[in-house]
Amino acid sequence: MIQYNNTEKKILDTIYKASNDLKLNSYLIGGYVRDKILKRKIVDIDVVCIGDGILLAKKTAEYLGLKKKVTIFKRFGTAMIKYKGLDIEFVGARKESYDFKSRKPVVKPGTFIDDLKRRDFTINTFAISINDKSFDEIIDVFGGLKHLEEKLIKTPLDPDKTFSDDPLRMMRAIRFATQLNFNIEENTFESIKNNKERIKIVSIERITTELQKIVASKIPSTGFKYLFDSGLLEIIFPEMAQLYGVETIDGKSHKDNFYHTIQVLDNVAEKTDNIWLRWAAIMHDIAKPKTKKFTENEGWTFHGHEIVGYNMTYHIFKRMRLPLDNHMKFVQKLVKLHLRPMALVKEEVTDSAIRRLLYEAGDDIDALMLLAKADITSKNERKIKTFLKNYDKVIIKLKEVEQKDKLRNWQPPITGEEIMKTFGLKPSKTVGIIKTEIREAILDGKISNDFEQAYAYMLETGQKMGLNPVK
Repeated sequence: MIQYNNTEKKILDTIYKASNDLKLNSYLIGGYVRDKILKRKIVDIDVVCIGDGILLAKKTAEYLGLKKKVTIFKRFGTAMIKYKGLDIEFVGARKESYDFKSRKPVVKPGTFIDDLKRRDFTINTFAISINDKSFDEIIDVFGGLKHLEEKLIKTPLDPDKTFSDDPLRMMRAIRFATQLNFNIEENTFESIKNNKERIKIVSIERITTELQKIVASKIPSTGFKYLFDSGLLEIIFPEMAQLYGVETIDGKSHKDNFYHTIQVLDNVAEKTDNIWLRWAAIMHDIAKPKTKKFTENEGWTFHGHEIVGYNMTYHIFKRMRLPLDNHMKFVQKLVKLHLRPMALVKEEVTDSAIRRLLYEAGDDIDALMLLAKADITSKNERKIKTFLKNYDKVIIKLKEVEQKDKLRNWQPPITGEEIMKTFGLKPSKTVGIIKTEIREAILDGKISNDFEQAYAYMLETGQKMGLNPVK
């Protein structure tokens, strides 16, 4: 028996009343029913009626005191009302037919069973009756309840037809499996592999929406393994697929950077819901295939992969229609700096090195350190414990230096305008050189981060360059 809260009871009773007035058979359907059974958070309710869904929406809104607040989507034959934080969408039962070259169906009125058949997976085909003789009864035509218990993603009809008709459903299958921690049924997954090329007819925006939901999941590696094993990743995100594999020369091998990356992603996901920090985990080694080299002396190297990765981030975000704003810049910064904390762990930690990292990372220093710790993946538990212990020392040192020198989002105490005014200069390379000298002196600890010492150092630097203060 499904338990409803007071708001849901009110909605259910109102739809029942409106349906009776209009002499329509109506059903709660799909994700709402699934999520109620799984006791997941509810944000929307889908209602199907045998007849005019828009008319039912208007009548329901009238009874809820929302007569003028019905949003109608004539093109799709749907209507929506918002009530106490829930989106309630109404539609008449439909049947669909597809053209092979498009994922946009031809939609016609249909029966209740027709409407169930057009749904993507059996766990989304449940319905709850809002009708007199069967009120509140769960209707399960395709065995979805059994699949829900078995934690299985399976299509209600032939999966080849399901995925060929609407290839985005392949992404949705993987997204649901990731979000719900379910498995994809064997024949269904084989069909995804067989139909993977069909994803090319889907807009990148729709693909990225599903990908974002995978990245935001509790264990995102589940989705990326499915994407890789199905062949979809090679099509939608080839740079990530190319991280896969281990090469060996003269008995020397490098790690598999695909499995390392998704482990780092999971490590980050354990600590934060920040999706852009998760994207930094995805992108941190993205340039390793492009920078991979083998030499007898060094073995495998990936020199400069952080800089190449910084540049690749822009092009990947642009192609995927991800935001080219501060979110992207945040990811770029972390990709560029992700090796720096490791260098501090391996070397003697100096105040100067800490100052430079604080200066470059700014307010993103905590995110950078979280990514850096997540980047420690090894089968050697003792090695991991040692690195994490050393990271903790670096974090303590960061706090000490930050407290003393206040270098987050820091700007040197002497501005370019002050330099020009002091020496009677116009904007020039000379001003930049003096400003850089002051900054480096503070970061190196030669002078304190205050105006007086910086001003004295400016005069000294100018004198060395043959400049004299104007009177």
